[in-house]
Amino acid sequence: MMDPEICARMRADWNARAGEDAHYYVAFGRRGQPEEEFFETAQEMASALARELRRLPKEWKPRARRALEIGCGPGRLMKPLSRYFGEIHGVDVSDEMIRLAKNRLHGIPHAHVHATSGADLAPFADDSFDFVYSYAVFQHIPSGEVVFQYLREARRVLKMRGILRCQINGLPETAARYDTWCGVRIPAAAVAAFARENDFQLLALEGASTQYMWATMRKQPEGWSRRASQNRWAPGVRIRRITNSHSSEPVAPPRGRFAAVSLWVEKLPEDADINQLEIRIAGRSAACTYIGPTEPDGLQQVNALVPDGVGTGLQPVELCQAGAQPLANTVLRIIPPPPPAPRMVSVRDGIDLLSDCRITSGSVKVTLEEVFEIKALRATVDGLPVRDWDVFCTDPRVPCHEVNFQLPEGIFPGGHMLRLWLGRREIGSAAIEVVGG
Repeated sequence: MMDPEICARMRADWNARAGEDAHYYVAFGRRGQPEEEFFETAQEMASALARELRRLPKEWKPRARRALEIGCGPGRLMKPLSRYFGEIHGVDVSDEMIRLAKNRLHGIPHAHVHATSGADLAPFADDSFDFVYSYAVFQHIPSGEVVFQYLREARRVLKMRGILRCQINGLPETAARYDTWCGVRIPAAAVAAFARENDFQLLALEGASTQYMWATMRKQPEGWSRRASQNRWAPGVRIRRITNSHSSEPVAPPRGRFAAVSLWVEKLPEDADINQLEIRIAGRSAACTYIGPTEPDGLQQVNALVPDGVGTGLQPVELCQAGAQPLANTVLRIIPPPPPAPRMVSVRDGIDLLSDCRITSGSVKVTLEEVFEIKALRATVDGLPVRDWDVFCTDPRVPCHEVNFQLPEGIFPGGHMLRLWLGRREIGSAAIEVVGG
């Protein structure tokens, strides 16, 4: 049973945000963002979600497809995605967001939006959608119970072999009390366990331990997980080639951003999923993150992260059904990692993220990469020290950090120089323009 107070708080908070500046709270771009620019920012994400449609059975024709968005807001993603479906629906806990969505989507007769409880998909029948998706929504739900209830509801309304693609906050747990902006954190292992226990074929679990972890699941019949784990895969699986996941080169370092590989696999069983598939590199289990749809050449892409502790040189790679003997193998050259290069990647206004180095709010957001000793960080603006900041690790594998701080007192409108150091080493500088008083 869902706590009605949580749903009421989500509705009240998101109604208030919709009334204040819906575009900002949905897309985090800039305050007062024009409508055309707001919808333009959805194109890349809409295209990425549309690529998941390749996983649907070929006999499901586009004009007959039905899609559902959980947390549709003012229709930012529904508008570009409507071209891929004969019917598309969106739900949101906020009545005000739904009012805005109806206005934005009035010219698309097959797009429909619904204000709901904030914890279920009650308006919809069982087995009624081909594709269910959610982007940057579960990150704002303060209850894990509500998130998993939504996932169970997604399974209920999906057709058999339908696809769920959703984003979840996978950051490590903190002692902080979660609210309707900084929502609950759910580890990758819990998502994998949910898929296994609810007969979802888990096809992607990307970005573990980050705020924007993606999961892709295919609905399978009841009892599928148990049967699939008991069935032994037939021989014939072959690894045709192995490359770095970020390039076509057959090499990978043992750590960092590029410590990920893609196996191009022939005759992978149809019921293979991340919960069953095991990849070993140098005898160590590698986290499988993605199983792609079958390509025209008959191969499937299987991505995995290079595990800790793998040495350099040629290393054996094995593909197995979990707990079983290898079905296919190859070799991968592990190359020495480059030395860490601590650097400042971007500087932007802390609220108007599209303003780049034009600081309009008095707050600054700096993105850093490969800074391992983050406590040694210091910063100045025109020589004035930055005293207080909030540091947030967004990806531990790189690592990547966001550093947020207020401009020091005494910084007035005009041009200024921001400089960052690790100890005595300067790692970046940027000219910023401060606007306003």
